[in-house]
Amino acid sequence: MTTSEAIQVRGLEKSYKTLRVLRGVDFAVARGGIFALLGSNGAGKTTVVKILSTLLKADAGTATVNGSDVATQAADVRESISLTGQFAAVDEILSGRENLVLVARLRHLKDPGRIADDLLERFALTDAAARKVATYSGGMRRRLDIAMSLIGNPPVVFLDEPTTGLDPQARIEVWQAVRELAEHGTTVLLTTQYLDEAEHLADRIAILHEGRIIVNGTLDELKRLLPPAEVRYVEKQPTLEDVFLALVGGGKDGDAGDDRTTAPASEDRR
Repeated sequence: MTTSEAIQVRGLEKSYKTLRVLRGVDFAVARGGIFALLGSNGAGKTTVVKILSTLLKADAGTATVNGSDVATQAADVRESISLTGQFAAVDEILSGRENLVLVARLRHLKDPGRIADDLLERFALTDAAARKVATYSGGMRRRLDIAMSLIGNPPVVFLDEPTTGLDPQARIEVWQAVRELAEHGTTVLLTTQYLDEAEHLADRIAILHEGRIIVNGTLDELKRLLPPAEVRYVEKQPTLEDVFLALVGGGKDGDAGDDRTTAPASEDRR
């Protein structure tokens, strides 16, 4: 493992009785980058994340996270990571600020109130800090969940399908939060089944299919695997996404313009 790699996986295998979920998975994630593990339901994405976060043992292969082996140095791995699962793990009875203060105290950090206030501002939740989380929208809950995972400044964050079940505006809010993680130097491993999510966020994309990585590269490298597109000049019509974002806005920070013009990877752009 080189100093430029935060995660390295070699020959990872995992089976549940006769079902082979992982069949020799190999990939590496650069420090400070966003790496998307793309695949359909049942491809093995969550199994990879569980192994890397020491929640599950591999049958074969090796994996290192932030320089520590997940099998033999599990405690060191857990100290350097944070895991956000498919559903927001927040306490709805508490306010947003109280959720953050609670986690900071559990981590025995100094000045938990200041830590909470800094994260609320960073994730644009200051105005809702005193409200019970039960009143939050899906996007706000997910942003709070990600903020909670950053307490203690872990260098590596795992996001397992973070936008599952969210509406379009909430997804855009979460995308902005993920971009900000990388801007602050955090390494992000993102699993998703959404093509547009991987296209919007990732520096590198690996496609996991039937337990194997079938392709791994930047978006441009993956596009070059197909024949060049035929250039035709057609009148561009607004998509439903364009209409929706124009009417409701593009989430926080007024970044709707960027998101409106990027179509999902599976669509024919017009």
